[in-house]
Amino acid sequence: MKTYTISETAQICGLPDSTLRYYERIGLIERINRDTSSKQRVYSQDDVDHLTMIACLSATGMSIADMRSYLSNRRMGADKAREQAELLTTQRDHLAHEIEQITARIRYVEAKIAYWHAVEQGDPVAIAACGATTNAIADEMNLPRPLSRTEA
Repeated sequence: MKTYTISETAQICGLPDSTLRYYERIGLIERINRDTSSKQRVYSQDDVDHLTMIACLSATGMSIADMRSYLSNRRMGADKAREQAELLTTQRDHLAHEIEQITARIRYVEAKIAYWHAVEQGDPVAIAACGATTNAIADEMNLPRPLSRTEA
C-alpha cells in the first residue's frame, strides 16, 4: 500500500502542510496514522483522496462548518441527498452574490478611471458624467459618501 508524507500529500491535494495539520486538529479529518519510529504522519491513498475532496470544497470558499456538514451527510448517502443539494445550492448562491459584488467593484474602478481620464483631459461634461456614474455605483454598493465632494 502506497503511503505519503505530509509534504507529498500537501502537494497532491493543494493544501499547505499547516492546513492539513489544522484540519486534523479540529477534527475535520480523522487522525492520521503515524510512523512507528519517526512519529511523522503517514497518509494513505484514502486519506489523500479524502483531503483532495476537502480541498475542492475549500476552493469554493465553503466554511469549515459547512464542510463538516457536507462530509457528515456524504457518509449517509441518498438519505442526505436533499441536504447535500441544499448545502451546495446555498454555496452557489453565496458565490453568485460575491460575483455581483466583485462586478460592482470593477464597474466602480472603471468609472473612477474614466473620471481621472476626464480630469486629465479637462472635460467638465465627462467629469460630471463620470462622477454621477461613480456615485450611482457607490450607492448600489452601499458605500459611504464623503461629506465634502472634491472628487467623485
